[in-house]
Amino acid sequence: MARFLFVVPPLTGHVNPAVGVAAELAARGHEVAWAGHHELLWQLAGPDALVFSCALPAGVPERPAGLKGPAALRFLWQDFLVPLADAMAPGVAAALDAFEPHVVVADQQALAGGLLAEAHGLPWVTSATTSAELADPLAGMPKVGEWVDSLLDGLRARIAGGRGEADPRFSPHGVLAFTTRELLGAATLPPGTRLVGPALGARPSTPDFPWEWLDPLRPTVLVSLGTANTAAGAGFLAATAAAFAGLPVRAVIADPGGVVGDVVGGVPPNVLVRRQVPQLPLLARVDAVLCHAGHNTVCETLWHGLPLVVAPIRDDQPVVAAQVVAAGAGLRLRFGRADAPRIAAAVEEVLTEPAYRRAAETIAASFHAAGGSAAAAGHLEQLALESLAHLGP
Repeated sequence: MARFLFVVPPLTGHVNPAVGVAAELAARGHEVAWAGHHELLWQLAGPDALVFSCALPAGVPERPAGLKGPAALRFLWQDFLVPLADAMAPGVAAALDAFEPHVVVADQQALAGGLLAEAHGLPWVTSATTSAELADPLAGMPKVGEWVDSLLDGLRARIAGGRGEADPRFSPHGVLAFTTRELLGAATLPPGTRLVGPALGARPSTPDFPWEWLDPLRPTVLVSLGTANTAAGAGFLAATAAAFAGLPVRAVIADPGGVVGDVVGGVPPNVLVRRQVPQLPLLARVDAVLCHAGHNTVCETLWHGLPLVVAPIRDDQPVVAAQVVAAGAGLRLRFGRADAPRIAAAVEEVLTEPAYRRAAETIAASFHAAGGSAAAAGHLEQLALESLAHLGP
């Protein structure tokens, strides 16, 4: 039996894949603990999860809805990732001391995990819940890359006493990437990258979803912009609701912020708007997905062999959207110009042109073959065995 510590940021899309892997490790008899935001972890990993609470940064400015490109990258690093690592560091250090893990699994955006694991001389693996970083998005921007390196150097000096030299986003002990080549394409990957496909674990239930509203005789489309795009998505979701008014299909719109309301003539009767939806069970009952190209939503959709319409907003989403299009599994819309007619036309095309569904099913087959949580757990077990052998009796 080995002990595994998962270090994760307070982001649902980054926690969910780790939950699947952690559950697999626990089922094999290992001990699992978490370092991160306790409320989110008890919601997603379960109320009995062993959680070492980490603080959140104070005074982080709210991200402007229209922030894109280099400005969005600067905000991500300067105003979120680095302050988050500084805030999490004491909690991660306490977890390392109290739990004494044999292996640390550190999310790419929980920088304190990799930095402190290396400083403590522990083997650690990177959890890459999006494939955007794997293709080195800064390769064509050397000045930006140097700026990021300087931020990491300062962070290492503050929280790890300057010890270590590895990039906390790419562990030399291995990178778990929750995708496959069929979606990722031919990009050159960091050494030690393991393509394990999606890790789908249990999710909080949504007991009041009206399943009887679905019509098995009519196609249904799930619409989701994730949990972090409420402010940016109000106009898009309203246009989407209007788009379905003229389509012979049904739509379920996930609206966690309650922003859908400004629809001329009201929400059409063939559109169901819910603050929460049971996404994984629902994907087994729909025919296509319209989303922001968040990596988790895209992979969960393709796991079910469903075609996509993607409208990326920022961060890794344009990269993931490009992968979907290159693989032939969907169409891309420009988020800022996606009015009701454009949305309706794109949805109609992916529902009626079988090539998109065939491409999605090809990716689904690769996902299922990759092994997901079981494959990831196997890699972690091997690293733990090497660690335990090094420690000796």
